[in-house]
Amino acid sequence: MESTVILGLLGGLALFLYGMHMTSSGLEAAAGNKMKKILERLTSNRFLGILVGALITAAIQSSSAVTVMVVGFVNSKLMTLKQAIWVIMGANIGTTITGQLIALDVGMLAPIFAITGVVMVVFMKKPKFHHLGQILAGLGILFIGMDTMSSAMAPLRDVPEFVNLLTKFSNPVIGILFGAIFTAIIQSSAASIGILQGLAMNGLIDLSNAVFVLFGQNIGTCITAVLASIGTSRNAKRTTIMHLMFNVIGTFIFTILCIVTPVTSLVASLSPDNVAGQIANMHTIFNVATTIILLPFGTQLVKLSTKILPETKDEEKSGRELLFIKPLSSGEHLQLGTFSIAATNVRSELSRMLSMALENVSSSYDSILNQDPSQLEKITEREQYIDYLNKEITKYISDVMPHVYSEADSSLLNSLFKISGDIERIADHATNIVEYSVMLKDKNTSFSESAMEEIYEMKRLDIQAISALSDLPCLSESEFAEITDLEKNIDHTTSGFINNQLGRIRDRVCSDEACVLYTKLLTDFERIGDHALNIAESLANKTEIEHV
Repeated sequence: MESTVILGLLGGLALFLYGMHMTSSGLEAAAGNKMKKILERLTSNRFLGILVGALITAAIQSSSAVTVMVVGFVNSKLMTLKQAIWVIMGANIGTTITGQLIALDVGMLAPIFAITGVVMVVFMKKPKFHHLGQILAGLGILFIGMDTMSSAMAPLRDVPEFVNLLTKFSNPVIGILFGAIFTAIIQSSAASIGILQGLAMNGLIDLSNAVFVLFGQNIGTCITAVLASIGTSRNAKRTTIMHLMFNVIGTFIFTILCIVTPVTSLVASLSPDNVAGQIANMHTIFNVATTIILLPFGTQLVKLSTKILPETKDEEKSGRELLFIKPLSSGEHLQLGTFSIAATNVRSELSRMLSMALENVSSSYDSILNQDPSQLEKITEREQYIDYLNKEITKYISDVMPHVYSEADSSLLNSLFKISGDIERIADHATNIVEYSVMLKDKNTSFSESAMEEIYEMKRLDIQAISALSDLPCLSESEFAEITDLEKNIDHTTSGFINNQLGRIRDRVCSDEACVLYTKLLTDFERIGDHALNIAESLANKTEIEHV
């Protein structure tokens, strides 16, 4: 019998978690970018932030997923710590919806949800219906899993050892530790609370013992965000600290209340014949009340997280490393809601990369204009850093590509991939230019005065073209037209300078070595303009994708 119980419980848990994953994946495919934009735009006001966090979490049934998104936003500097705390509070409220659905016995409709969803996935080809079907099928499987777990636990009522074990949860410390550890292991507070409700529905545990396990489950759910913050910025780590503080403070307050006041009896009286509803109600009251209590102290929570993880003198990282991207480890998958964050993080790394390329182009032209090749070492070092970023960014995009959910997302990654390659090529041309200054010095020669004036104009046009792409914005039609005109001007200027150079050769104004190097310089000048236009075209394509 024991093996039957264990297998039934594990099978039901597997269905529950898989159903939740299906629902989350379907919603991610249908509205991942929209969720990201909502979170970005509606979090400046504390009440809107809480509302958005609660609604999105209720929709995807995972506070962990929303918190992971928030960690990503903070890491990408799209959200401040003060904005993050409001969304975290809302996420803790929204996560109570699953327990309420279980208490309402929505599982009776599980087979209808499942079959409807499967029919839509199998027989309907339109992506919107396909994603909706995935959401419905996931919900159906989730509740079938809950029913399987509940049925599997029924025989445990006749096992004295198990019943005796559950009575130990009347000790607040044991109950909280068990709830936190168990939830941390399965990384789903919804699933662990569902199991707790299953035990209660089978008469194995009453509310007075379950509350302490419930409070611990709220702490254990923080583990997913903690894992997501590994390798991120210190501010992103502070976000997880705030998430943990919220639940620890709430647990402390409610544990004291449950010990010294009749709050447990009051909650039980709200639904005396439905112990699963009692647990769901306590979960909702815990998170709503904790939010109300901590709402005036959001700023203090931010400051406390900074004191726990203080600023460091070398907060700005040195050496060759990624500041925004967290590479995926072997076999790791993107979590719900994180594709749009991943794309934003790639863009942030590309902005760094473009800034380095711009600096190299400017310095390389200066090395010729000032007849000073001493910048070679710095330019070379920076170019190697750009090569490193290009390699890591392209690898990251390759790792993310198998996990995208739509053709638009795939096209977006392709555009970012191309941009990385074009920036790297701009940096290569900058290295070529500085090397010409070294060759001029080694050959003890120089460009003519008229050629130097033309080189100054080359620098101006190339810098203007690259600067127009700074921070990699989503280009408007007018901005794209401006860069297109710049590239045409560079082509036209190149043709004019070639004719001027032919005249200098005819008049023997410059040496043979200088003529050869100047011709190569013109090629680099013109190619930098080409790559700037390529980036603009990729950005224009990216803009179209994001408006699909």
